[in-house]
Amino acid sequence: MNVPTMSEMMAQGKQPEVLFWVGCAGSFDDRAKKITKAFVKILNKAQVSFAVLGTEESCTGDPAKRAGNEFLFQMQAMTNIEVLNAYEIKKIVTACPHCFNTLKNEYPKLGGNYEVLHHTELIKSLIDEGKLTIEGGKYKGEKITFHDPCYLGRANDVYEAPRELIKKLEVELVEMKRCKSNGLCCGAGGAQMFKEPEKGTMDINVMRTNDAIKVQPTIIATGCPFCNTMMTDGVKATNKEDSIKVLDIAELIANTDDL
Repeated sequence: MNVPTMSEMMAQGKQPEVLFWVGCAGSFDDRAKKITKAFVKILNKAQVSFAVLGTEESCTGDPAKRAGNEFLFQMQAMTNIEVLNAYEIKKIVTACPHCFNTLKNEYPKLGGNYEVLHHTELIKSLIDEGKLTIEGGKYKGEKITFHDPCYLGRANDVYEAPRELIKKLEVELVEMKRCKSNGLCCGAGGAQMFKEPEKGTMDINVMRTNDAIKVQPTIIATGCPFCNTMMTDGVKATNKEDSIKVLDIAELIANTDDL
């Protein structure tokens, strides 16, 4: 796979059009790595000039901030901003809504001003500009429901880009009763991803998975690695692994026949 780093590009005197911010999940989680690879495949197919920070990338600080450790968040953010500004980064794309929200809305207050896109927004723009075409599809005729990530939807009002991409796959898009601005959190936000749930009658991710099961999809599409983990666990908990897959939108697009 062709994944240049910023330091390699700078050594060649080049400046990429966009920086791909991989994020902790996309770098270290085995399931999320597949999403990273799918997105890189799309970027290469569309001949987008991009680079990653590689070992120079650190956590955006989102989990620290959401868990209440503002001091640690600012330390992590300032370190990243120094690196980004040193490379004169203008445009960032990420497949993680948590990174997306933090880079877009929290970093400007600390001196990090960038144009930040979620990967579904960038993929949509590549299709609109004719740089990427989706023909045929492995998923033609499938019934897909989309789970809105909180930090993509309600926090940043991005609802249509992922849905428009799903519709291009010649599939049936079915909406859960709780969707868009009325969507239900998968339970991973606010740094809850990294702790066991409090006692209750039902885990929130199972409750959300049940919302999806009610519309009888063959695929639950997500646009967030955290949501992907929670919905996958929910599908396992409800014994639906044989009939329902959980896939990121980048994976759906990357798996079309044309790519």
